[in-house]
Amino acid sequence: MGTPSVPTAAAGDSAVKRALDLLVGGAALALSTPFWIAIGTAITLEDGWPILYSQRRVGKGGRIFTVYKFRSMVKDAEKRTGAVLATKDDPRITQVGRLLRKMALDEIPQLVSIFKGDMSWVGPRPERPEFVRELIRTIPRYNERHSVRPGLTGVAQVHGRYHTDPAEKLEYDLYYVAHRSLLMDFRLFVRSWLITFKAKWDATTEPR
Repeated sequence: MGTPSVPTAAAGDSAVKRALDLLVGGAALALSTPFWIAIGTAITLEDGWPILYSQRRVGKGGRIFTVYKFRSMVKDAEKRTGAVLATKDDPRITQVGRLLRKMALDEIPQLVSIFKGDMSWVGPRPERPEFVRELIRTIPRYNERHSVRPGLTGVAQVHGRYHTDPAEKLEYDLYYVAHRSLLMDFRLFVRSWLITFKAKWDATTEPR
């Protein structure tokens, strides 16, 4: 997939997209209550409190916002190492965390970010400022992915793999920026749910 140029005009369906984010995000928040209880209990029983952790992420226009996830790693996982990317078979990931990551259930708290407007259902995944600074320096056009609101899922997540190289992920992200539409969002949304049901979010080489 090539890296198309980014359109100068914003998509005309942006207001509809935001309305859908509010509608579907609000409904999903309400329906996810049993998951908050079950996942929170499982995390606490295995590794204690807290059940959530927060990180700063880079959003649309480079704005920094806070994202929340269910904790899938041991407590204070980065206390000694600082900000590092998770790797395949990362020993810091708990047993509950492995299941959460396979089904992307650790992302449920980000429904709050969607409802607030920091994120959308579909868009480039928001990255941490510590990594973004280096990626902008080393990968041409990386900052262009910040021209749209980041998403809970995206082209790179559906068509790439869990440990796809950042430069390759950028090609997917720029493709989305250039060709985004409500129809594309709907297709990615449906594909994402199928991957969740198959517990394939951590797939590396096998098909999803």
